[in-house]
Formats: sequence, C-alpha cells, structure tokens
Amino acid sequence: MIPIFKPKMNKAEILPELEKIFDLGWIGLGNKTAEFEKKFANYIGVKYAVGVNSATAALHLANLVLGIRKGDEVIVPSITFVSTALAPLYCGATPIFADIEEDTLCINPTDIERKITSKTKAIIPVHYGGHACRMEEIMKLAKENNLWIIEDNAHGCGGKYKDKMLGSIGVIGCFSFHAVKNLPTGDGGMITTNDEVIYNKLNKLRWLGIDKDTWTRSAEKGYSWRYSIDSLGFKYHMNDITSVIGLAQLKVLDEHNLIRRKYANKYDEAFKDINWIETPVEKNYAYSDRHNYVIKVPKRNELHEYLQTKGVSTGVHYEPIHHFKVFKEVKADLPVTERVWQKLLTLPLYPDMSETDFEKIVGEIIKFGEINSL
Repeated sequence: MIPIFKPKMNKAEILPELEKIFDLGWIGLGNKTAEFEKKFANYIGVKYAVGVNSATAALHLANLVLGIRKGDEVIVPSITFVSTALAPLYCGATPIFADIEEDTLCINPTDIERKITSKTKAIIPVHYGGHACRMEEIMKLAKENNLWIIEDNAHGCGGKYKDKMLGSIGVIGCFSFHAVKNLPTGDGGMITTNDEVIYNKLNKLRWLGIDKDTWTRSAEKGYSWRYSIDSLGFKYHMNDITSVIGLAQLKVLDEHNLIRRKYANKYDEAFKDINWIETPVEKNYAYSDRHNYVIKVPKRNELHEYLQTKGVSTGVHYEPIHHFKVFKEVKADLPVTERVWQKLLTLPLYPDMSETDFEKIVGEIIKFGEINSL
C-alpha cells in the first residue's frame, strides 16, 4: 500500500548522535534540546525558540502566555487539525470560526474582519498545507484591533510569506515535528518568538512552572536540588532524544522540501489538462514547503475507495472541525468551508516517494475518471 505520508529519516546523522547521549546518560531535557532550540530559531530567523512535546502543547502555551482566558474569543479556521481550536478552549476561551479562501484553503482575512468583536483577543492563522496565509492583511487587522497573532505553522516548516519565514511573523509561531510532518522526529513541537518576556515565561510554563530545569541546575556548580515554582506549569518539555533527531532532520529539511516541491510540480503537470481535477495553487506571495498535496474532485469518496482497492492511500484534510460535538455550542457561518471540504482529497506526497509509485497514483486517478466519464 502506498502511504499518504512517510517520514524520511537522516539515519546516518541520527544514530551516532543517539549513541553519544545514551553513553552520556542524559536523555531528558538537556543541552541537545538547547542546541536544537538555538539552531531552529536561527533557521526561522527569530531570537528565541522553546522545544515542547507537540504542536498541541505549543498552541496551548501560546494562548496561555498571551493571557487568553474565559470570556475571550480567538478566531480560527475550521479546515485544520482540531488542536488549533482546542488550544483556546483549554484556556476557557471560545474559538470563533472564520471561513477560508476557496483556492488556498487558508483563513480568509475578509471573514476574519467580519468575525472580530469586542471579545476577540487573538487570531490563529493556519498555513494550510504549507501555503502562507495573507499575513500582511491579517497583521493589519491585528494592529487595528489590538489582537495577538499566533501562527499555526504545523504544516509550514520551511515555507515563506514573501521574504519572511513562516512562524516568524506573528508574536508567536507554533510548529509540529509529528511523524508525518516535514521535520519529523516522531513527535514534538517548537514555539518561536522575538519577545524575551514571552520566551522566559514559556520556558517555565513548559516545565511545570519551575524556574530552572534539571540540566541547568546540574551545569552550574555541580547538581543543585533547589528550584522555585511561582506559577502553574505543565509537563510539556522536549527531551534530548527528540532533539538529537530534530537537529539531524533540520540539516536535510530544505532538501526534503525541494523533493516535495518536485513531486507537487509533477502532479500539477500530470493533471493540468484534466478538467475534473482542481490542483493546489501557490500564490506569488507564498513559497510552500508542500506538506501535502490536496486536490478538489467530484466523487471524492468514490475516488478514495477506488484508490484504496488499487493499493493507494488517500485522506481528507480536513473534515471541518466545527462539525465535532465538542464545538456544538459555537455558531459557525462558513459557506466556503462547507462547500469545499466535500471535494478535498489528499494524495501521497513524501520525500521517499518513488517514480514508480508516482506513476501508479496518477495512472489510477486518470483511469477512475475514464471509468466514471468525468
């Protein structure tokens, strides 16, 4: 079965470095995490990065550190993974769903503006599939209405908006290192910011509110058991095993993203004369890392089932999350979202994909169209 996603691991770098930390005996939050944070911040072009155990944790802490609380509203899209909207809920706030652009599937600034109220405190634009949201317009809305911008960049590691790296534009950027993401470590996440106060708070929040982590206390003048806790925190920290993998994967991220872009371009070329398939766009302001390749087709479910019988996995990213019962109290007026999601189908795309598999995928899709007279 050809998978939708498959991680390509830089084993030549990872395995020797894992041996080193195993021999050292320090595999928790330590110097490798600090090294990964520093190098990741440099890559994104920000002053600070804080390693956590998932993008969900990153989004939760981002909302928390910005003071999002009960009675507040946070504007999010509905075509996203559920973590985007759960994070405000964790803080007692209400996620308010804004509609998307039909072509990019990113949140629509025009609908964001319509959804802003006196209770709105933040906007979480999701760079869907690695394609940048219209950040200048979103940042302008934020400035005019005194709102925070939290970039959900779980899909966009290595992508750009104009000349800026995604995750460096809002006050906070949130990244995912889940197994299917462009920088896979198995799981993990990162928070980026240029704000020193936010950075210092995040460092404590991700480690139970403790003012100094164990590595820092061990590195000072021998191990010190003394620490202070002056606020509530969470066990969201990254560990050095994840960080060793992350450091190695960061070295090949751009290379792997180029392979993704190559196959995305090949899909575009293969489908360009097939009028029943609408392929993803890449606007002139965006450089996409091509986290996924999502087409819009009629008979979406039938095509999914057909490809399954032919050994090709496909998926739907996503069913609108406002459909789920957890959000039943939240009103949602999303005509584009409701119309478009029923056409979405995610095709296999990953750095290790073979030409043979690619040709099979394209061939079977074309055959389906012929069988169904599309």
